[in-house]
Amino acid sequence: MIRTIQLPFYAKLSLILISLICFATIFCMGKDIITPVLMAFLFAVLLLPIFTLLNVRLKFPRHLAAIICVLIFAAFIVGILVFISYQVKDIANDFDTIKKNTNVFITEIHKFVKDNFHVSIGEQKKYLDTVTKDSVKNGGVVTLGSALLSMTDLLIDCTIIPIYTFLFLLYKDHFILFLAKLVNKEDHSTLKAILAQIRVSINNYIVSLLLEMIVVSVLTGLGLWIVGVKYFVLLGLITGILNLIPYIGITIAGAITLLATLSGTPDTSIFLSILLVNVVVQLIDNNLLVPLIINSKVEINAFVSIIGIIVGGAAAGISGMFLAIPLLAILKIIFERIESLEPWGYLMGNHMPKKFTWRIRKVKVEN
Repeated sequence: MIRTIQLPFYAKLSLILISLICFATIFCMGKDIITPVLMAFLFAVLLLPIFTLLNVRLKFPRHLAAIICVLIFAAFIVGILVFISYQVKDIANDFDTIKKNTNVFITEIHKFVKDNFHVSIGEQKKYLDTVTKDSVKNGGVVTLGSALLSMTDLLIDCTIIPIYTFLFLLYKDHFILFLAKLVNKEDHSTLKAILAQIRVSINNYIVSLLLEMIVVSVLTGLGLWIVGVKYFVLLGLITGILNLIPYIGITIAGAITLLATLSGTPDTSIFLSILLVNVVVQLIDNNLLVPLIINSKVEINAFVSIIGIIVGGAAAGISGMFLAIPLLAILKIIFERIESLEPWGYLMGNHMPKKFTWRIRKVKVEN
């Protein structure tokens, strides 16, 4: 008979913190290996309904069904990239106009600084030249090397993630049987419920992200069309895609939009209109779309989400920020199903109790 050891709270808390530190250390040290695996896992879960349809109902062989699922996903990504590249080609044809309007816009900025801050144009250019030379001298080679390394990593990830996704789909039952062997037979029902809830949660999250991307793209494109921006369809789509990257995505999208706008006019008033469009879309996204579409699906409170995104970004960059929410959702599901970890699952949840009061029973002390 196995005897259960009851540990005091401080011992349990210490073990939990040590485990978290160990997992975080392992992830940071092996992020280049672990991140593509986790991304492929998410894509495999998303493609699982298609795989089940092909393999179970249509009786396709497992290998063929997995290959078709990966090809469908790859075709979707390639289709978006082809559309973007086709639109970017039109922008490239306006490069001379963009260059000319950029010079006009920079000149207006110089005049604005001169008139309001009393700094001559010569002093401004001298300062910019000094900053540029120092930047190239101190970090130019490193930046070039980092860029080449990042491109290499991106190409490797684009090759290895589809392979991982294929293998996840192919060995799905094998992995489930492995997990079943790790737990006792009486806990198999709990394991089955956890896996089913994880699958539903990840599917809902990714579908919600795609829906959010579409809505943001449509709203941004519509706003840019109203203010008279050229290539509003492409810029709306780019904004929707980059909006999937928390915090920095919308900033990059805004910079690209401003640059592309120079193909039409250097007028500063249109830049204010673009800024207004981005602010309005972000207000709608943060206050309406995210609570209704994202948070309602993963059921993680905003405080934990922000901390998770920051930690994920510090650990693995943009990929870590993207993986933070689904990983937190998986941890929340597991914690809620394990009695000793249930308080942590509640802490991560989005529950809003109406009112809580401490009930203290008065004890009469007899002399």
